[in-house]
Amino acid sequence: MRQLEHSFAQAWPSPRWHDVTVLLAVSGGPDSVALARAVAALSPSSSGRILVAHYNHALRGERSDADERFVVELSQQLGWQCHVGRAQSGVTPVSRSAADEHRPMPGADAVDVGSDSLVQRTHALSSSEEYSRTARYDFLKATAQQVGARYVVTAHTADDQAETVLHHIVRGTGLTGLAGMSHARELILGIALVRPLLAVRRAEVLAYLQDLGQDYRVDDSNVDRGYTRNRLRHDLLPQLTAQYNPRIVDSLLRLAALAGGAQAALEPQTAALMEQCVAATDKSQLLIATGPLTCAHRYLVREALIAAWRIQGWPMQAMGYEQWELLATLATDPVTPGNGLKRVLPGEIVAERSGNHLILSRPSP
Repeated sequence: MRQLEHSFAQAWPSPRWHDVTVLLAVSGGPDSVALARAVAALSPSSSGRILVAHYNHALRGERSDADERFVVELSQQLGWQCHVGRAQSGVTPVSRSAADEHRPMPGADAVDVGSDSLVQRTHALSSSEEYSRTARYDFLKATAQQVGARYVVTAHTADDQAETVLHHIVRGTGLTGLAGMSHARELILGIALVRPLLAVRRAEVLAYLQDLGQDYRVDDSNVDRGYTRNRLRHDLLPQLTAQYNPRIVDSLLRLAALAGGAQAALEPQTAALMEQCVAATDKSQLLIATGPLTCAHRYLVREALIAAWRIQGWPMQAMGYEQWELLATLATDPVTPGNGLKRVLPGEIVAERSGNHLILSRPSP
């Protein structure tokens, strides 16, 4: 067994997944191709199914289509069915099997990033990146439900984890952000998202593929400095490594592990508080009793609100410390005339204090 396969098996032993349906998210890049090859090497003969999901963002023209063809061919070589989603203008992508006839499909709406202003361009690219991430995960969720998958598996590595933690630090974060990505979490009810390569370094991935003689695709947008993550990966992290700490990635990973441990220790208290204060909920509204929050530690108040927000599936990306603190203040401050009892938060979520309740609502699309 090769080292990467050993690391995978340690992180996610095959008895946990050998008899259920597993959906692999494969972009065609080195990390996800290594994931596919490791799963193929470790898959026992069983009644379980391994399926591949590939989302074509259609942002790079023929190169995006070439990525799709590469993943479909790799899936066929490994004996797996591949489900492909493709971005379409104004239409939610629908999973289609690679065995289906390849019909011409419209391209995605383009984001104009031609401005001379780096700030404007970076904002446009960041918005595009967030939209693409949301579309990709929506596709994975829909496909997982369609095929009856128990697990959705992604190829995030230790380097991705370090970049994520650093990104959170630069942007401003709390304990949850310092913990970075979790090894596993619930994606939707009954379906878990798993990251079995989260302890594997990118250099190990490339060495593994070279050892196998396995090709992979290279996305040239990964070197575009307009994206914040690319600047972190290609500029800031190398500078920190060269000038401050040659083991900065290890330090960031250790920080993530410690923060994750602290977060896990506090989760029961957060869950208990949330259970006390969440009075009612539906898809568009959340009713929170403020009484239990006024007696709780401020940190737990914010964490309970974050947990309730996450359960609703509302957008998290634009919610930073200032927004969560504003929401906590709205929930815990005494109600007095003229103290501003209504706020509009990112995602068009309306937060309104009414007596002993905080009402969070999101207008229907």
